[in-house]
Amino acid sequence: MPTVTKDNDTGALVLFSGGQDSTVCLVVALDRYSRVETIGFDYGQRHDVEMQCRQRVRSEVARLFPEWAARLGPDHVLDVGSFGAISDTALTSGAEIEMLASGLPSTFVPARNLVFFTYAAALGYRRGLRVLMGGMCETDYSGYPDCRDLTLRALEQAIRLGTEMDFTIETPLMALSKAETWALAERLGGQSFVDLIVEDTHTCYRGMRGLRHDWGYGCGACPACELRARGFTEWQMLRARTQTATR
Repeated sequence: MPTVTKDNDTGALVLFSGGQDSTVCLVVALDRYSRVETIGFDYGQRHDVEMQCRQRVRSEVARLFPEWAARLGPDHVLDVGSFGAISDTALTSGAEIEMLASGLPSTFVPARNLVFFTYAAALGYRRGLRVLMGGMCETDYSGYPDCRDLTLRALEQAIRLGTEMDFTIETPLMALSKAETWALAERLGGQSFVDLIVEDTHTCYRGMRGLRHDWGYGCGACPACELRARGFTEWQMLRARTQTATR
């Protein structure tokens, strides 16, 4: 069972897609703060099945961990379809997922995280939630420039200046590999939380739920699936070595 490590009266608003990383962030927030709400964005994403997974994940977290259920507040879903319409990427159309001449994958949605955190700040302002949390990572990711810590620190300062409110952007996975994210999930909620991530979250860019792997559902070939699978394998290997060493 989870142990609350910090009972902070400051509320947190988690950018929650229903994927692995944002689900781990949700539980990190529930472990740290006494009041946690979630926000999701419908921007016409190709993998819109993630929107269907969100409520299932929230419900399962509340069912499995009653200590955290009391801290889990409302969910907010914002329709930002116009943003998706102007992006024209492989995540918002049927375009092939490939590397572009820019060196970025075609799944990169320009300024997506900048837009999402700005909307989250507007909602957080009204809801009295000063901590904005997201699952961005620059250690083991697809190269998106708006996932970098430097980008988000600059955005945090801009949001503070633009609202005159002491917002904080927290990215607890920023310096973690995908293997370390799996390990963090196990530390936070044990095997039951790991099982929840495998069964109920969605990360595949192609939105495929028909194929079940050890690490979860997905096509197994898109960048998101490849990162998730590699991280799971590395974590399992590290876990096995640790267990052998302690015998």
